Amino acid sequence: MAKKQFKKYTSTDKGVTAKKHLGQHFLKDESVAIDIAECLSYEGYNQVLEIGPGTGVLTKHVLRKGIKVTALELDSESVVYLKHSFPLEHNKIVSPESFQVVETDFLQKDLKEIYDDRPFAIIGNFPYNISTQIVFKTLEYRDQIPEFGGMFQKEVAQRICADHGSKTYGILSVLTQAYYNADYLFTVGPEVFDPPPRVHSGVLLLTRKSDYDQLSCSFEKLRQVVKLAFQQRRKTLRNSLKSMDLPDEMRDRELFSLRPEQISVQDFVDLTTEIEALG
Repeated sequence: MAKKQFKKYTSTDKGVTAKKHLGQHFLKDESVAIDIAECLSYEGYNQVLEIGPGTGVLTKHVLRKGIKVTALELDSESVVYLKHSFPLEHNKIVSPESFQVVETDFLQKDLKEIYDDRPFAIIGNFPYNISTQIVFKTLEYRDQIPEFGGMFQKEVAQRICADHGSKTYGILSVLTQAYYNADYLFTVGPEVFDPPPRVHSGVLLLTRKSDYDQLSCSFEKLRQVVKLAFQQRRKTLRNSLKSMDLPDEMRDRELFSLRPEQISVQDFVDLTTEIEALG
């Protein structure tokens, strides 16, 4: 069987080509890279994980904060470039004490292997095709990740930051905002990328809530309730949570006459707490 050929886009001046199957769009605008790097506070941790650094346009501005950066990159061309040709400034090569590249898939990587139980922030120009999965994995490591900043497809960034009552409010909004304050920072046009995507992008910042570990319900149960609710988002909770076999006195409440997009994050947390207590 012939080996499958993946489409490559125009080569960058660094000899690294963006690959369609990896969802790559290399950031080329330095001012945008600086703005993304500036969104983190760099307080309360001394290490940053960058996902999909590509040619290091964002990486160098994070390194200039004097913080250790671990870059996870799946593209072997980018890995070779970053390991052997990545300058910080004045032709100095970045030291292994402040920068390392790991050739791996972020979604498959056990982050404990890199950080043990130490805190770290996440930053990146995230591949659009796995961006929501990146957020869900971040939530699994919420005890170690006080900050998360980066670029998404605009609609995904807006969905993460959406408030209840919005048509874009959904599973991603509720689960993220239960543990993090979500702020949509700014919009970026296609022209700052090589190759340019067909959509606009949005940069957001997630800052972990001070009481994130004091939620009255478990993450697993909250995820179950929220997913069930939004799987049938046009229906009321009374219908969408029918499979949970809840008591009639609970199902008769006014809350159960609402559709999931009308229910606040705190109301979802409170409801899940009650359901979890039922055993």
